[in-house]
Amino acid sequence: MSEEADKHIGSIGWVDLTVQNADKTVQFYKDVVGWDIEKMDMGGYNDYILKIKGTNIPVAGICNAKGVNKDIPPVWLNYFTVKDLNKSIEQCKANGGAIVLPTKLMGNYGKVCIIKDNNGVISALFEQL
Repeated sequence: MSEEADKHIGSIGWVDLTVQNADKTVQFYKDVVGWDIEKMDMGGYNDYILKIKGTNIPVAGICNAKGVNKDIPPVWLNYFTVKDLNKSIEQCKANGGAIVLPTKLMGNYGKVCIIKDNNGVISALFEQL
């Protein structure tokens, strides 16, 4: 991990929502919140990057519950940046949490694991590569 990436440990690096009908849901949030929308081709369907209106600043994503996202629950999912994903997973389990979806690669960006904390709250842990 680079020194620059190390500065982001503990931050919320991303937030997204995975739902059955991203096309319908993205329009809801575009109208309600006022985000600009960028389509992301997923090979036969679109997921979406949500941006601050009038800028190119991404703030969140809305994804279809298909492909690699098929088992992600329909919640606004925070991705917490961690230094060592395996160590964080061990700590999650040691502190009464559980793994919801095991570690997977996110292209060249990093690797992610979805967890449930000791109160049942779902979130994701992200380690940048």
